[in-house]
Amino acid sequence: MNYESKISGEDLDVSTLDDGDDQVRNKKRLMIVAAAVVAIVLAVVAYQYFFGAGEVPPTENQAPVVTVVIPGKKDVVRTINATGTLAARREIPVGVVGDGGRVTQVYVDAGDWVKPGQVMASIDRSVQNQQVARLDASVASARADLNLAQANLDRAAKLVERGFISKADIDRLTATRDSSAAQLRVARAQLGETRARNNFLNIVAPKGGFVLERNVEVGQTVSPGSGILFRLAQNGEMELQAQLSESDLANISVGVSTEVIPVGTNKVLTGQIWQISPMIDADSRQGVAKVALSYDRALRPGGFASTRITSGTSQAAVLPESAVQNDSKGSFVYIVDKDEKVVRRDVEVGAVSAAGLSITSGLNGAERVVLRAGGFLNPGQTVKPVVEKDQAA
Repeated sequence: MNYESKISGEDLDVSTLDDGDDQVRNKKRLMIVAAAVVAIVLAVVAYQYFFGAGEVPPTENQAPVVTVVIPGKKDVVRTINATGTLAARREIPVGVVGDGGRVTQVYVDAGDWVKPGQVMASIDRSVQNQQVARLDASVASARADLNLAQANLDRAAKLVERGFISKADIDRLTATRDSSAAQLRVARAQLGETRARNNFLNIVAPKGGFVLERNVEVGQTVSPGSGILFRLAQNGEMELQAQLSESDLANISVGVSTEVIPVGTNKVLTGQIWQISPMIDADSRQGVAKVALSYDRALRPGGFASTRITSGTSQAAVLPESAVQNDSKGSFVYIVDKDEKVVRRDVEVGAVSAAGLSITSGLNGAERVVLRAGGFLNPGQTVKPVVEKDQAA
């Protein structure tokens, strides 16, 4: 660009400029020239970055030099990342088993541990105690009647040999004795039933575990229709219900080890998959893998957590991110064939690690893959490949 001719074409009277104006004009010229030089330097640096250090820009009849890598095959650990909801592995709802009544005392709260059979809440049983006393008295009365009937029968049996008592009298006394025995059994059964019902008045833990929820207070009247009073996590065991796609579910199995990180913490917990959903949700196209976890304070049922599932190792080509490109058709790389021409190769990207991207299909590992500058190449273009030494197989 001719800067002097541009300035001389302006409607300025040069004769009227003083020395200060000349200095300003010279400064402007220097700034423009410096900007042009910087732009040229940046262009050269960018070209060298994309085409590799030491590569010479192509002339009109010279093929561009590109850096390639021969990835080979490496052992790649397949890792599946997923999220899900935390829950109790075996949740036990506890409610009223007996007749219910007024709650007199609550002995446990959410966050406590309980043992099997431990009383969690007691219910007023003053009326039931009176019923037991009445039935106990009925049992005593029936026993006395039976003893009397048996004594009468024994005395009559001694007199019948002397002819003082007829056979009919013996039969009548025997029937009275049998009736008294039956009444005693009925009274005992009623007493046993009442005592058993009273034993169910207390709310007890059916299994040992961790109390997740408490829904009862002292003075509250409860009955079989009152719903769930406590929720227990049996033995404190938890689980993560991880949501996985169909393809990921197909690559895992029961017993696979996992790492679980509850949301809001940096704690990494170890678990194992103990159940895989046999069904797939028709809308989300996902299934559930349940990860068993031991109790930890960081695990709160209803919360979220992320998990890393290791589903084995496989052989795959591993490439740097700069070698893999994407468009509307998916992921692809450029390879250089035996005729030194650029060829597009569609690939499927698997696990991502510090080593790079694992290519699950599309490459056998022996190809010369363009490492950088793929965006400046076109399929069918002739290039001069240079294998990067530290990446060569």
